[in-house]
Order: sequence, then structure tokens, then C-alpha cells
Amino acid sequence: MNLPDKPLKIGITGGIGTGKSIVCKIFELLGIPIYDADARAKWLLTHDVELIKQIRQHFGENVYLSVNDNQLNKKILSDRIYKNPNQLDLLNSLVHPKVMDDYEKWQKNNIHHPYIIKEAALLYESGSYQYLDKIITVYAPVSLRIERILKRDPHRTESDVKAIMAAQISDEQKVKKADYVIYNDDKKMVIPQVLELHKKFTSTK
Repeated sequence: MNLPDKPLKIGITGGIGTGKSIVCKIFELLGIPIYDADARAKWLLTHDVELIKQIRQHFGENVYLSVNDNQLNKKILSDRIYKNPNQLDLLNSLVHPKVMDDYEKWQKNNIHHPYIIKEAALLYESGSYQYLDKIITVYAPVSLRIERILKRDPHRTESDVKAIMAAQISDEQKVKKADYVIYNDDKKMVIPQVLELHKKFTSTK
């Protein structure tokens, strides 16, 4: 991708239940643009004509509610991809390039900021980390993550949550690869950690 050198491009990642969205909300309150890759991927799955055609072709018509309705049948798609790693890899291979193109357009509309943030659960798995300047990993212990998810998503079971976690690279790997780590473990306060990084990123310009 041919992206401009400025602003500083920051990535935020973390496994499900780590609280990366809360961290991003704090950055957003500081006036920093946030690109939510997961939310945009969901949007593209129901609005991008070419992608919808590919999904129907590879996963079957019943992953959408009807032939003329582009609303996803989330349960069917989720059951297929998290029980079959090959299916998950296929889905990602179709969705990630679309998200990358969408992010590039978004970035060009947000060049007048000291830095911008791309939030993505699969930042490393998608390969998009390669186009970013710095990576932040949001960390929380697995037991706390499971507790948060079950409280947030009562329709999920603990085995569902563990299957999703198993499909993502481990926290240890994400922490090792990161330039910075924000601990959202109910022990350290999150806001001071965000403010420290905000000061660092704005002072580099």
C-alpha cells in the first residue's frame, strides 16, 4: 500500500475480553481518530457487493438470512469458522484485503492529526501490523477475560469463548511483539497508561 508518512500510525490489539475498545475510547476522547477494523469488517460483510458474493460462494447462501437479504446469520457463520480453522483462514483471506483497502481510504481522510489508531483483534494475523509504526497490546489475564465476556455476551458459553481465544495468537506472543503494553487487569489504572502514551506520541511530532 502507498500510504503517507504522516500521521504516526498506531495499532492497538488484544485478545477478546482484554478491553481494547475501552482503551480506544479513552484515546478517542483525547481527539484521536480510531479505525475499528472489526466493526468495519462486519460492515463490509453486509455492504461490499464483491465480498458478499465471495462469502456466499465459499460458505453457502445460508450464512445470510435470505437470498435477497445481506444480513449475516452470525450463528451459522460463527459455528463454521470457529470449529474449522481452515474455514476461518478462508474467511480472513477474503475479508482482510477489503479491510486494508477501507483503512487506506480512511487514513487519507485523517492526515491532519499527530497520530491515528487502528484497532484490530487480528492485527498480527492479518499482516496489517507491517504498515503501522507502533503497536500497543492491551493485556488482561485469561480468567478475567472469560469472566468479562460471559457477563457481556450471555449467549456465549465458556467453551465458545475458549474456542475464539484459541483462534487468536496468544497474549504472550502479542505482548512480545508489541512496542507498548497497556495492562487492563483491574490492578493498574488504565487512564494514566493511555495519557503517558498520548504524551509520547504527540511529542514526537
